[in-house]
Amino acid sequence: MSRIGKKPVEVPKGVTVAVSGQTVTAKGPKGELKFVVNDLCKVAMEDGKIALAPVEPSKAARAQWGMSRTMISNMMAGVTAPFTKKLELVGVGYRAAVKGSALNLALGYSHEIDFPIPAGVKIETPKPTEIILSGIDKQLVGETAAKIRAMRPPEPFKGKGVKYEGEYIFRKEGKKK
Repeated sequence: MSRIGKKPVEVPKGVTVAVSGQTVTAKGPKGELKFVVNDLCKVAMEDGKIALAPVEPSKAARAQWGMSRTMISNMMAGVTAPFTKKLELVGVGYRAAVKGSALNLALGYSHEIDFPIPAGVKIETPKPTEIILSGIDKQLVGETAAKIRAMRPPEPFKGKGVKYEGEYIFRKEGKKK
């Protein structure tokens, strides 16, 4: 049994939720999000809470049950307050700047990289070595941050690269003579 799936999702104040079939729509002060629940789970609105249950006792149904509950919970949190991720650029000459609808990155390559900013994600660069991503869709914000980090992941010898704020980079000792 899914411990997470058992808990019904609370609907915060100021959020309107509509459940039609397998589609859950949440509208809040920050925007609107939709999620289609897998057919292995049934979704229902009960006493101002959203309850999910598996249709069959299979392992796949139980996995979808917990995941669907978490996705709906993230929707409720996202339409009330946006999710944020911070990235740090470590390295000489590494910098970032927002230019129009693209994020311009200088990451030590022979060329600069223009990363198109996806719809639903807001990117800010308060300092040239800091990138702040925010948006109401947790999955989209995390995926965008991961794509930016993947352009130059931190390396273990000098620690240069794009890293998440607070991420620990395991450091290795270099060659000895």
